Amino acid sequence: MMLIDPHAHMISRTTDDYEAMAAAGVVAVIEPAFWIGQPRTHVGSYLDYLSHIVGFERFRAGQFGVRHYCTIGLNSKEANNEELAEAVMEILPRFALKEGVVAIGEIGYDEQTALEDKYFRQQIDLAIELTLPVMIHTPHRDKKRGTTRSMDVCLEHNIAPDKVVIDHNNEETVRETLDRGFWAAFSIYPSTKMGNERMVEILREYGAERIIVDSACDWGISEPLGVAKTAHLALESGIPKEQVRLACYQNALDAYGQSGQISENDWLDPAPIDQRTVYEGNSILRGGREPKVVQPGRREDDLIIE
Repeated sequence: MMLIDPHAHMISRTTDDYEAMAAAGVVAVIEPAFWIGQPRTHVGSYLDYLSHIVGFERFRAGQFGVRHYCTIGLNSKEANNEELAEAVMEILPRFALKEGVVAIGEIGYDEQTALEDKYFRQQIDLAIELTLPVMIHTPHRDKKRGTTRSMDVCLEHNIAPDKVVIDHNNEETVRETLDRGFWAAFSIYPSTKMGNERMVEILREYGAERIIVDSACDWGISEPLGVAKTAHLALESGIPKEQVRLACYQNALDAYGQSGQISENDWLDPAPIDQRTVYEGNSILRGGREPKVVQPGRREDDLIIE
């Protein structure tokens, strides 16, 4: 069973994480644009950040056999800096049209302020204009109200629910998200958001239709193998293999595949891995390490969870 991690902030992870994810069956990751841990104060910082996740990070992942995609957006925390937000909104369209961009996101609410609402709505309109899906960040505080409000706004702007992924769901929000026709994503994040065991119980109760599992791994204490570990635990717990495949692979592909930027052929018929190549003069190799060179060709049954 091949796996996709559709929410992973790989800019903050090491190459060891890419190697471990590839070994666990992760064939693709999606990196949402988000807050970097401290506020950015100038649009130039955003330019460099977005350039990185559409450029070097895509190259770096490929050096370990993982396909890298991303989403582009102004995050909710920094939407509260109006001067910065206005400047970022000016540059977003040029990045949203780049190869490998599968959605506008992650966008939504943090403290549910008026400025967050303003730029959330503008970015939904941008997604509609560019016919891209949307990835929604639901707030960590007052989550149920924020999740409901996020979906209300999407419907007000007439974007189809099946083009919107509502992320960071939990037991309190999942029923409404599914009942209203949205994709319900869950972040397997230690000590908060959603744990492996809880995720398995959600799959047992709700099945896997329109449910997506991701790791949301970032610069904090997080687990880049969150999807793989959840898939293994689900299988061991008696969740049918097809349900696990939907939640940990196919649903993400279907949701973000609406962008036209991600396809199963990307990893079933992959480019060769050649660690002798460089990106703007930079290599992922250090200290005279022997480069890995692998010719194309990956059979689906090479990546089966037993």
